[in-house]
Amino acid sequence: QVQLVESGGGLVQPGGSLRLSCAASGFTFSSYAMSWFRQAPGKERELVATITSAGTGTNYADSVKGRFTISRDNAKNTVYLQINTLTPEDTAVYYCRVSVTGKTYWGQGTQVTVSS
Repeated sequence: QVQLVESGGGLVQPGGSLRLSCAASGFTFSSYAMSWFRQAPGKERELVATITSAGTGTNYADSVKGRFTISRDNAKNTVYLQINTLTPEDTAVYYCRVSVTGKTYWGQGTQVTVSS
């Protein structure tokens, strides 16, 4: 079965950086685009970044352009999200997502808290 397991979140000071990871299994990882979403307290889940199956194309939400970088390692079945210059507004649970044969799968999420 499809499984997505995020890691790498934590408490970081404003201006800091984190690298989130999402380890995937149960499907042919290199054949599918992957996405990162986030959900802040009291807000709807929002799309942060997407990467194509081969990793040759990326898209970002306007709010994170220039600060976030999505990448993937198809040999390791893992997608990453490098997040830099963090602000308190980036505090959220970060999720990875994949759609496989018409069904959408989510990981359990990893908490990112930005606070001094």
